[in-house]
Amino acid sequence: MDILVDENIPLISVEQLRNMGHDVLDIRGTSEQGISDKLLWNKACQEKRLLISTDRGFAYYRDSDHFGILIISLHRPNRQEINKRVIDAIKLFSAKQWPGLLVVMRDRTMGTWRRGDR
Repeated sequence: MDILVDENIPLISVEQLRNMGHDVLDIRGTSEQGISDKLLWNKACQEKRLLISTDRGFAYYRDSDHFGILIISLHRPNRQEINKRVIDAIKLFSAKQWPGLLVVMRDRTMGTWRRGDR
C-alpha cells in the first residue's frame, strides 16, 4: 500500500510499515519537511497515498475524495503507543478498504467514517 506519514509519526512506524511491504513516503530530511498541512494533504491525494498523522485537523477532509486517513489521537502519546496504534490500524483494513475511509485510533477505542456517511 502507498502511504504518506506526517512528521509526527515515529520513525519506528515508518521502518515497520516498510518491513511489512508498504511503500512509505516520509518527508523528513527532504526539501518538503515542514510543509503546511494543506500541502501535505494535497501531496497525499496527488500521489494516491493513505495519510497517517496525529493531527486531528485532517478529519476535516473526511468527505473529500481521498485514499485513506489514519489519525492517531492518544491522551498521552509516545513513540511506542503511536506505533502500536498505527500498526494495529494497518492490520485491520486491507488496501482496498482504505480509499474514502477515515480511522481515528484512540487509547482504547477506534472510530471509523466512510466518505459520505452521515
